[in-house]
Amino acid sequence: RTSLAVEATNNPAIIAPINANGHVTFLPLNDIEAVRAELAKGDVCAVIIEGIQGVGGIKLPTAEFLQQLRQACTDSDAVLILDEIQSGYGRSGKFFAHQHAGIKVDMITVAKGIANGFPMGGVLISPQFKAVHGMLGTTFGGNHLACVAALAVMDVIEEENLIENASKVGTYLLEELKKFPQIKEVRGEGLMIGMEFNDSVKEIRTRLLKEQKVFTGVSGTNVIRLLPPLCLSMDEAKEFLTRLTSVLN
Repeated sequence: RTSLAVEATNNPAIIAPINANGHVTFLPLNDIEAVRAELAKGDVCAVIIEGIQGVGGIKLPTAEFLQQLRQACTDSDAVLILDEIQSGYGRSGKFFAHQHAGIKVDMITVAKGIANGFPMGGVLISPQFKAVHGMLGTTFGGNHLACVAALAVMDVIEEENLIENASKVGTYLLEELKKFPQIKEVRGEGLMIGMEFNDSVKEIRTRLLKEQKVFTGVSGTNVIRLLPPLCLSMDEAKEFLTRLTSVLN
């Protein structure tokens, strides 16, 4: 509910002058020395990082960086916050993307996949924080229908082995996409995949949509984002590759 939440978003277009108060420092991804230098100033409350950058173009923090970041935050008494809103709930082939690095964090933000499209968000907190009634103020907090939806999602994820499916089908897609000479770089984990091209992807996305009936996401001008349902089958993945081949050729 605070302007600081807006200030912590690296998008000048949505930060009004009243929000630009210099509370946040943005640092390069995977640059642990830059983080240590900032923490050494002694005025850092928390470090926020995405499990995998979504809008940023499917950029992955390395396991080594996350492990060093965890230790650096511990050493400086800074809270490590993982934004897993897009990369969580099985999307990366593990329940949370940061689990690929084998670390434990202090706070995790979740939404999107938590209720499979029904509006809901949540914050997971470490035992080091004492929960107090009224700590979170919200008009619709604790909505019973949303909670039922979230529980149903958990049941389906478990019963249909969707995390394992995301890992298997995602690994296949990543391997196959890396064989396309037209794609500059393929990045991702599980079913959170980015395809970076040398030039604008506008025409490719338009042709995929209008000619092949394939809907894709985008980041910037040169990156196509693939965020399919976690129930995507191997046959459907192969069908996508066939249709992508048709467009790229």
